[in-house]
Formats: sequence, C-alpha cells, structure tokens
Amino acid sequence: MEEKKIFINGLKINYKIAGQNSPILILHGWGGSSDSWVEVGKILAKEKFKVIIPDLPGFGKSETPPRPWSITDYAKWTIDFVSSQNLKEISLLGHSFGGRIAIKLTTQYSEMIKKLILCSAAGIKLEPEFETKIIFWLAKIGNAIFAPKPLKRLKDFARNFFYIFLRHKDYVKADGTMRETIKKVLEEDLLPDLPKIKAKTLIIWGEKDKIVPIKYAYIFKEKIKDSKLEVIPKVGHAPNLEVSVKLAQVIINFLKTNFCLLVE
Repeated sequence: MEEKKIFINGLKINYKIAGQNSPILILHGWGGSSDSWVEVGKILAKEKFKVIIPDLPGFGKSETPPRPWSITDYAKWTIDFVSSQNLKEISLLGHSFGGRIAIKLTTQYSEMIKKLILCSAAGIKLEPEFETKIIFWLAKIGNAIFAPKPLKRLKDFARNFFYIFLRHKDYVKADGTMRETIKKVLEEDLLPDLPKIKAKTLIIWGEKDKIVPIKYAYIFKEKIKDSKLEVIPKVGHAPNLEVSVKLAQVIINFLKTNFCLLVE
C-alpha cells in the first residue's frame, strides 16, 4: 500500500491507500494505526476496492489535535478527510474505537455511507453489573480519601488501577491531550444512536473478544435494523491481526452483495 501525507485542518495526517473503484474507508482502533490494517487492505485492493486507511489524529504518524477531541470531533474530521480524497460516497469500516466514530458518522452523515461495517465496535454502555457498581462506589470513596493534600499524589496511581480494573488500559497508556480525549470518548454512550443507523450494516465480532465481549455484538444486531452479525470462532478483539485473510473474505462477501463493481 502506498503511504501518503496530507494536511487536514492544520494537522499533518499520514494515510495508506491502494486499489481502485469502489472506495472503503477503514478507521482503526485506539492505540492502533493504519499499519494494523495493511494485510486486510492489500486483499481488499486486489478485489478491485479502493482502500483508504488514515492514521487517526493522535495515532500512528499523524499529529495530535491541539485540544482533547470528542467522538463528534473525530467524525467531523473524517468528513473533511473524505472530502480531501474527492469521494462522495463510501463504504465505512470502524474497528473498536474506530467503530465509535463510524457510528457517529453514519448517524450524522448518512447520505455518504453506502455500507457500514462495525468490527468489535466500542461505544455502548449497558446497565452496570453488580461488581461494576461496587467499583464505582469505591471510586467515589477514593475521591474523598485522596482529597487531603498529602495524599493527592497517590490519586493518579489509584485512578490508573481503577481504569485497569475496568479494562480501560488505554487510559493508563495515554498522556496529555490524548488522556483527556479518551476520558471524553468513554463518557459518551452511543446506544441511543444505533436505531438511527440506516445503512446496510455488517457486524463482525471475535467469539473470544475480552476487550468488548460478544454480548455487545448481539445488542448491536438488535438495535441496528438492517444488520447482519458474523461471529468469528476462536478469535479475540483484533481479527484484522489474528485472521486477516478470513476477515477480508467476510468483508468482501458483504461489500459485493447487491452492488456492482466498476471493473476496467
């Protein structure tokens, strides 16, 4: 895949591109980059798809935004990026954090999304289980405990432990602007947005996903009207890395259904 640079709204952005004809934009997960989707991208490109994979702002070789961004900010940025590629209609794939952006993008700019693929997508909150409620209760107590000045220096350590316990290790790894960004991202619940999705949607999930457990996949399937669920056995949160060939074939089958490719 060819690697290119472009300036979008003052930010230097790195992206990869290959193939021709029907365009598909791939949005990677938190902590990832376009590199994590290269193998899938190459296979799609051979099947006459124009594959475009940006390093989202703050990731890979792209510059970090000057302030903390919300999911809406990333969605608006994606629109500007798509415009820079002179594309009017695309198929859209969002993985994990990229799935959050894809959901927001599809609900706000439905006219440009031909088909939607959500791969191990994050973004929805279910009623907290008893254990989680206990953890949040302890967190409130912790805020009171660490309020005195001599103990404030221990608060970051306690907060990091809390996020690890909730499987939000990305928060611990992030720093500066991106740490504030992930806090904004985690606060937003996209569950009410799912019924607003009108595009034909493929939901792909790894059966053994521990980051976003498979029970979430069935919620996506239930809430998105025109959707199909494909569960990949014995696979975790990153099918793009674990079973790239199989994943690419699932994507190709979906994209080729009911629309014609312009083959030269």
